[in-house]
Amino acid sequence: MKLVSEHLNGVRLFQLDVFGDHRGFFIESFNERKWREMGFTESFIQDNHSYSAEAGVLRGLHYQLNPKAQTKLVRVTSGAIYDVVVDIRTGSPTYGQWAGFILSSANKRVLYVPKGFAHGFCTLVPKTEVQYKVDEGFSPELDRGILWSDTELQIDWPTNKPILSDKDGRHPELSCAEMNFQWGEDA
Repeated sequence: MKLVSEHLNGVRLFQLDVFGDHRGFFIESFNERKWREMGFTESFIQDNHSYSAEAGVLRGLHYQLNPKAQTKLVRVTSGAIYDVVVDIRTGSPTYGQWAGFILSSANKRVLYVPKGFAHGFCTLVPKTEVQYKVDEGFSPELDRGILWSDTELQIDWPTNKPILSDKDGRHPELSCAEMNFQWGEDA
């Protein structure tokens, strides 16, 4: 895993090493020892896997409040997504800013999303599978979100008519969302 770029004071994009030959390829998608050597302290406790049958499925923007906030390590194993993160850490110099990334089974990239960021993605092709590690389990009482079409954020999604869950279509805009993240504090 090699660092490709850093964004919004904490989000990191990695490229996986691919070892291929005439049979296909091998990827080491995660190695805890190497993760620690890069300076990361998160201990991932759960792997999640989502499947979207159609292009234009939008999931997010999601986050969990402290003390059950989640760090995520996201990759695509089939298909492609436009992945978006939004800085929701009060006092951060990049508060309210977003960054978007193409993650696909072809480019073999991994996105590190630390606590204090809302996260969501839109599928670019049918039959897309996303896998991600989290360092905290799901907490329904602390589960929150931001409306995908927030007028102040003006996220440049790849569709104007996404396929949404009822819940994702009802999230508040950032200005009305409940948050408890502070810039410079461990989430």
